[in-house]
Amino acid sequence: MCGITGVFHFDIERQVSAKIVKYMADTLSHRGPDGEGFYIKSNIGLGHRRLSIIDLESGAQPMYSKDKNIALVFNGEIYNYIELRDELIRSGYSFSTTSDTEVLVCAYQKWGMDCLQKLNGCWAFALWDNNKQELIISRDRIGEKPVYFSTIDNSFVFGSEIKSIIA
Repeated sequence: MCGITGVFHFDIERQVSAKIVKYMADTLSHRGPDGEGFYIKSNIGLGHRRLSIIDLESGAQPMYSKDKNIALVFNGEIYNYIELRDELIRSGYSFSTTSDTEVLVCAYQKWGMDCLQKLNGCWAFALWDNNKQELIISRDRIGEKPVYFSTIDNSFVFGSEIKSIIA
């Protein structure tokens, strides 16, 4: 179990507070006692609390695409990530980790939103595409990994638990 959280201000001139995103993530510390990570850029902030299960050494999040255009925070497990990884390698992708998170980043780069149709597993993730200036939030088909969200003060906020939004 991990925890994800974040803030997206609709006003592109409004800077996300790193302190607030950190506070939101701290409310999820019981979901991920092994580490934390943050992505703060202009009007977007992502937070992650990590429970290390796969790729203990190099699976820290947020995870980025090689060109740093994509930032991803992820909770869950992609059961078919090895098969997807092999398919992506055959397409020319290379990997720095053995993490299903990195496979998810590359799958989005290759297939865009169609990557969701290829996923078998349980997940909740937030992906920031800096080139498109898009925030994508997804969860598995049956909602095993929760993600709650709200709009507050002209901002979109989300988290693995409601208390991170209240924070």
